[in-house]
Amino acid sequence: MAARLVSRMLRRVLRSSVRSCSSGARVTQPRRSEPSQSAAEELSGRRRFLREHAAPFSAFLTDSFGRRHSYLRISLTEKCNLRCQYCMPEEGVPLTPKANLLTSEEILTLARLFVKEGVDKIRLTGGEPLIRPDVVDIVAQLSRLEGLRTIGVTTNGINLARLLPQLQRAGLNAINISLDTLVPAKFEFIVRRKGFHKVMEGIHKAIELGYSPVKVNCVVMRGLNEDELLDFVALTEGLPLDVRFIEYMPFDGNKWNFKKMVSYKEMLDTLRQQWPELEKLPEEESSTAKTFKIPGFQGQVSFITSMSEHFCGTCNRLRITADGNLKVCLFGNSEVSLRDHLRAGDSEEELLRVIGAAVGRKKQRHAGMFNISQMKNRPMVLIDSPPALPIVSSWDPLSIQGLRHRVSFSNQEATLWKGCWVPQAPPLTQRQLGCGSPQRHYSSHSDSDTSPKCLSPTSPAPATRSGWRPTSDTLTHVDSEGRAVMVDVGGKPDTERVAVASAVVLLGPVAFKLIQENRLKKGDALVVAQLAGIQAAKLTSQLIPLCHQVALSNVQVRLELDSARHAVAIQASCWARGPTGVEMEALTSAAVAALTLYDMCKAVSRDIVLGEIKLISKTGGQRGDFHRT
Repeated sequence: MAARLVSRMLRRVLRSSVRSCSSGARVTQPRRSEPSQSAAEELSGRRRFLREHAAPFSAFLTDSFGRRHSYLRISLTEKCNLRCQYCMPEEGVPLTPKANLLTSEEILTLARLFVKEGVDKIRLTGGEPLIRPDVVDIVAQLSRLEGLRTIGVTTNGINLARLLPQLQRAGLNAINISLDTLVPAKFEFIVRRKGFHKVMEGIHKAIELGYSPVKVNCVVMRGLNEDELLDFVALTEGLPLDVRFIEYMPFDGNKWNFKKMVSYKEMLDTLRQQWPELEKLPEEESSTAKTFKIPGFQGQVSFITSMSEHFCGTCNRLRITADGNLKVCLFGNSEVSLRDHLRAGDSEEELLRVIGAAVGRKKQRHAGMFNISQMKNRPMVLIDSPPALPIVSSWDPLSIQGLRHRVSFSNQEATLWKGCWVPQAPPLTQRQLGCGSPQRHYSSHSDSDTSPKCLSPTSPAPATRSGWRPTSDTLTHVDSEGRAVMVDVGGKPDTERVAVASAVVLLGPVAFKLIQENRLKKGDALVVAQLAGIQAAKLTSQLIPLCHQVALSNVQVRLELDSARHAVAIQASCWARGPTGVEMEALTSAAVAALTLYDMCKAVSRDIVLGEIKLISKTGGQRGDFHRT
């Protein structure tokens, strides 16, 4: 339903944009770097002649298994305007000094050489290629290369709407846009920046300018976005999109885990349950995608099956990194520096010998997925534009799907996230306080009360215990010799377990006002803290050494603003059925949500106090229930 509304909104905007563009648009002379119409027609004629009189394919670009490499991907930069969790290792990526990166002249020299030898498709990647200042000029220069049929770009979409008209005039004729979620809050969580609307504007602009299909790359990860498969596919009903689901691939620093990978066949089964009429389209030669179409839909769906069903036998791709290294296989760790040979003054013949030797060493196929995960290789950001390789371990769908937007001003309705093309209710509520100022409340509880009680700002009250057994006089996580051990819960019965914990963050008036008005430069602090709390609950066993891993059935995190104390009150609730309690999960959730608020606000004030982290209640287990009053 959400995706259908997205599709309808995009079409409506497109129709209005086309009408406005067709009436009174100012005619401009083509820039020096942009081919005129007659030049474009002449270029098209030359390409047609070359296709009809094609010379034998270059031996330098043909490997020992007979694969002809006619597709070159060139990384223009290692930099990016997002800070995606899925792209860089946690410890960060050391960027190559500018002097060691390829200049535009070196890029064009190498492109000219490869096209001369038979490459007919070049895709510009990154980092984020569209942040390179001379990207339009590079595309214009590439478009003049005889024999080059396709110039494409893979982008995160942030700058696409602004640059695409210039890029199209320069000769860009293929676009891939990375988009891993249709939920704005999840997008911001993944990339650590705002920008969902800009990506959607870029998709809209590409459709408006006639690109068809517009390819949308989505890496699918279990626990993060596999629940959005149907929503993505529904977009193709009324839009000329090729939604490309990519199996999660291992790269250096992205903490690949087989359990996170959703295979092509599993994704296909999910789609067939909704659309049994889904039909497979013929595969193009050297295609990496298995493409399907739903009869009557305008767009199509593809699967990139690098892990479960490799396509090495027909691979025709080569890659040049931003620092000038040639990679003959995305998953291989062998590289050769073309930059060094260029700067040493090597002739074309000498460069071709180096290229030919590298291509000749290309293996018949890449290693299996488990071996790849153990190999040393560059992080994706230093190889190619990352489609998406999330390192977050999971995503609780309740944190998005269960959110309810509740607004009550006196005779006034607030419309948040205006212009958002995904009709997803934002996780914020503004409530009328006695002082008349709006209060923002954030809850992941789908059925939470419309007038939730604030956590009490008073001093801690004594706890009450229902059937609570006396606490043990010995430490359960220490053996008779004083060594740390895990408690054996194998013999305990499975029971329903619920725990609630709380925390308070005293922000001070300045930070409190910024959060209240949602004006922090880092983004919506309540959104990010709520997501962090949910993530922390599910990662407790990795953070607290002797905690058991618990299969949580539900996690809910609520945050409320307390204007009297300039504070945020946090309440975290966890549910599970098992042999051990979930109070540590609830406490970890509340504590990490509080730490996240500190991190979001520390630039504004260092005088932030985290406190009152405590267990509110727990039920289930041999020791009975506990309730703090």
